[in-house]
Order: sequence, then C-alpha cells, then structure tokens
Amino acid sequence: MKRVGVIGGGQLAWMMADAAQKLGVELVVQTPSENDPAVSIAKETIFAPVDDAAATGILANKCDIITFENEFVNLQALTDLAQQGVCFRPKLEALAPLLDKYHQRCYLRDLGLPVPRFFALDDVENIKSKIEYLGFPVVLKSRRHGYDGQGTFIIQDFASLEEKLSCESTTQTSNQSLFLLEEFIPFERELAIIAARSVEGEIVTYPVVETQQEQQVCRRVIAPAQITPNQVAEIEAIAHTLLNSLEVVGIFGIELFLGADGKVLVNEIAPRTHNSGHFSLDACETSQFEQHLRAVCGLPLGNPALQCPGAIMVNLLGYENSDSDYQSQRQKIAEIPQAHLHWYGKTESRPGRKLGHVTVLLDNPNRESAIANDIAHSIESIWYPR
Repeated sequence: MKRVGVIGGGQLAWMMADAAQKLGVELVVQTPSENDPAVSIAKETIFAPVDDAAATGILANKCDIITFENEFVNLQALTDLAQQGVCFRPKLEALAPLLDKYHQRCYLRDLGLPVPRFFALDDVENIKSKIEYLGFPVVLKSRRHGYDGQGTFIIQDFASLEEKLSCESTTQTSNQSLFLLEEFIPFERELAIIAARSVEGEIVTYPVVETQQEQQVCRRVIAPAQITPNQVAEIEAIAHTLLNSLEVVGIFGIELFLGADGKVLVNEIAPRTHNSGHFSLDACETSQFEQHLRAVCGLPLGNPALQCPGAIMVNLLGYENSDSDYQSQRQKIAEIPQAHLHWYGKTESRPGRKLGHVTVLLDNPNRESAIANDIAHSIESIWYPR
C-alpha cells in the first residue's frame, strides 16, 4: 500500500479520500489546524504550516511520495529535501516557474502560449508609461499567495492605482516589486481545463468548462463549455504544450479567457486539483482527485470523459461570520433532482469562504446552458439570504 503525503489539508485534500480508499492509498497530511477538512480523512496528520520545510521532512519519513494541495510552499527549503531523495510529484522544477505570477506569465509567453500583455511593477518611475501602453482599466495582481479573488484588483484610473499600491504595500510590509500589472481583457466568457500527465508522459484532458466568477471568486462551473471544436482543440493543445514542457506528474488546472473575437488567452495555472474540476467527482468516470493520485502513484490514468450530457457545479460560499452548519439550506439543495452536495465540514463561515459545492447532472445536451443557469439560480436562491 502506497502512502502519499499531501502538503495542505483543505477541501482539495479532503476530496481525495474516496479515491485513496478505492486505490488502496493512505494519505498523510501536513496542515496547520486540527479543524482543517482533510484531518478527518487522513491516516496521520503533521500539524504544521504548509511552508514549514522541517515538518515536511517529518512527512517525508512517513510517505513514499509527497504531493501538493496548495502552492503556498517554501520551494527553496523543499529543494534541500529533494536533493536528499524525497520524491515530490509534481517535481519542484515544475512548480518553480509558476508560483510567482510574473514568472508564470514570462514562462507562458516564452513557450509561445497566448497571454495578456503584462509588466512587473518594479520600477515606480515607469508606471505611467506602462499604463499608457496598457490603457485603463488594468488588472493589478499580487505575484504570490493570491487565491479566490484575494490579491487581484481591477483598477480604473491612476489615482486608484497609487492608492491601492500604497494600501497593499503597507498591509503586506512590502513594495511594488511584489505586484504584476496586466491588461484588462474584456472577455466573452472564462474557461478552464483540467489536465493530467502520468509518470510515462501520457496526458489526458477533461472537458473544457465555462467558469462564472463574481468579484474574482468562482461561483459556477458549466460542463462542457459551449465553444467551437477548434477552440476546444486549441485549449487542449495549450494543456499538452504546458504539461510536456514542465514534465508534470499530476493534475493541473488551466484558466483561460475567451475574447469576443474568439481568441483564447491563458489567464492562470494552478499546479494541483482545481475548483473548476469539482464536477468530475459526480459527472466523470474518473474524478480529478482519483486522476491525480493515479498519476503521482505511477498508476495508469483513468478515463476523464463525462458520463452524462453535462453538469453544473455551484460553489456554496460563506456570506456571513458564523459557526452554523446550514443544515436546513443543505437539505433543500440536496432535494434538487440529480444534485450531489459536498459539504467540507469547516467549522467557521466567513464572507467568500468556500464551504461546500453542489453538482447537478444534466440530461439535455441541447439546452444545457439555459437549464444550468436556471438550476444555479434555484440553488443560490436557497443558499443566499434574500
């Protein structure tokens, strides 16, 4: 029986539980809090921050392989462990160009993949000339540790940019060098693809999905996205190029923009299982979580195909500070036909926090989009207070 160490104990690690049991894999988790979701399913837990390399050394002694639930790690410190023979999958060299969003943009550009125009915000004197090149609005991003909309700001004018930089720098005791400035893309819709690569270099891709964001936080995912076969082929080719270039072992999530002109641009890369692939738990033959464990354990990859015409996944986000388990709302949502509700067991709710998700399987491929939006509205009318 293989033992897989997982750095991070949130819901992404928690959702590996069923797949681990199916594959005969034991999970050992490194996470800071006994209240983190994956603690309840782990064979053993190392209670420590995810960037604590000394704790990861202890984790390594208990496992055959170490993988990642999030990317908030100390890569330099982990390199010492890798040099001592600790097996990380994906390997640290695959993570290195991706953890800093400016370095990620440069890597994608140098691979010839389509990305928005961008700059590192490391030269205060030249900010105005960069703004003149990009034009307002612009997108300001933290280069590290941004997720679920945190660290991403749409800026409408120069005064707002100066104010935001001053505020963020004071808050983070940092400076402009920790920010990325890029052009705002007036996209028609946002898309994503989950792709996996095996130890032998085999790649499988899940259906391209449409993601619907509000305030830079994913609210809904519709599978499959209603786009052209050529656009699907282009996105699959992007995934193959990226995973092969990095020699990835495991699952990656790739977020994209589809412009009004039909052009595809890469937005961001997540080197792990991803929110845009949660639908696969209920709608696909092999979930993204099983696929990731298959890849990192050196097992044959599974079939990623949909087992139904389509699906919609709706995130259940916190909207208040509370310790409620929202049992009444959850029960009503679970009664929706073909609904599959996943509750992460978090003990605290706060605005924007992902508390769970629900996937509803769809029967009619010709009316997916309209039906999906109606279902999403029904779920959200139950979940969010009027």
